[in-house]
Amino acid sequence: MTPTTGRRIFQVIDGNKKLVGDGFDVTSPMPGPRIRQLSPFLLLDHTGPMLVQPTDSPLGTPPHPHRGFETVTVVYEGALAHRDTAGHSGTLGPGDVQWMTAGAGLLHEERHEREFARQGGTLELLQLWVNVPKKDKLAPPRYQNIRAAAIPGVPTTDGRGRIRVVAGSYEGAAGPADTFSPITLLDVHLPENAATTLHLPADFNVGIYVVKGGITLPGNRSATTKQLVVFGWDSPDIHLTATEDTVLLALAGKPIEEPLATYGPFVMNTNQELVQAIADFESGGMGRFPEDE
Repeated sequence: MTPTTGRRIFQVIDGNKKLVGDGFDVTSPMPGPRIRQLSPFLLLDHTGPMLVQPTDSPLGTPPHPHRGFETVTVVYEGALAHRDTAGHSGTLGPGDVQWMTAGAGLLHEERHEREFARQGGTLELLQLWVNVPKKDKLAPPRYQNIRAAAIPGVPTTDGRGRIRVVAGSYEGAAGPADTFSPITLLDVHLPENAATTLHLPADFNVGIYVVKGGITLPGNRSATTKQLVVFGWDSPDIHLTATEDTVLLALAGKPIEEPLATYGPFVMNTNQELVQAIADFESGGMGRFPEDE
C-alpha cells in the first residue's frame, strides 16, 4: 500500500512522438507546460524501443550544433556512437551514460554504433538536455563517457529493487558524473509489487519518468510507460509502488533561477547571446569535421 504523505503531484505528462534524424523514433514529454518546474532539466527524448534493421550505413542524426547546456544519454538496449568537433568520440552500450557539455559550442553527431547497425537489433535510450548556470555557459566543451561498471548501485528501501546513482549522492553512494549545479540522477529498477520511498532534497525540482512498467502514487495517482510525473516541493520523500517490473529515471536538481533564452540547439540567457551563437555557428566558430573542410 502506497503511503498518502510525501511530495504532491503537479502533473502526469504524456509524450509527443517524433522522428529525430533518420534513426531515432522518439517520445518527448519535455519541453512542456511544466518545464519551469523541472529546471535545470529542459528536454527529455525517449528513443524506442525500436527495431533497427541490419545495415552497413548506420542511421542517426547528422552533425548539428549546441551551445550553453549539456546532453545526457542513458542507453538501455543497443549501442550508440558519438563524435564531436571538440575531438571527443565514444560508443555506449547497455547501462552506459554519456554526459556531454556543449559549453562554448561544438558540432556533434550521434549514430547507431557500426557493429550494432550491421547486426541489427533493439535500440532504446533516453537523452536529457540539462541547463547550466550563466557563469558556465561558455565553458570549454567536455565529454564524460561513463561505463555501466562505474555507476554505483544501492538497494531500494524495501530491499527488492536497485538504484543506480548516475549523478549526485544518494544513500551513501556518489555518482560518477561531474555536474555544474547540484543534480541527482537515479536509474531505478523495481520488480512487480515493490514499494519504495525516494529521499530527495526538498528544495530540488523533481520529476520521475517511467521508462517502462507502471507505478502507483499517493492520492490514487498512477503513471505508466513513457509518462513523466512532475512533483511539488512540500516533502523530501516520494512514495511509490511498482505495479509490474518497472524502470524509472528520477530527475532531481536545484533550479537555476536565471533568465532563459532558447532557440533550437542553443540555450542561453538573452536573445543577444542567441544571435551571437547563431553567428558563431554559421561562421564555423563551433568547429568542422575533417570531411567538411
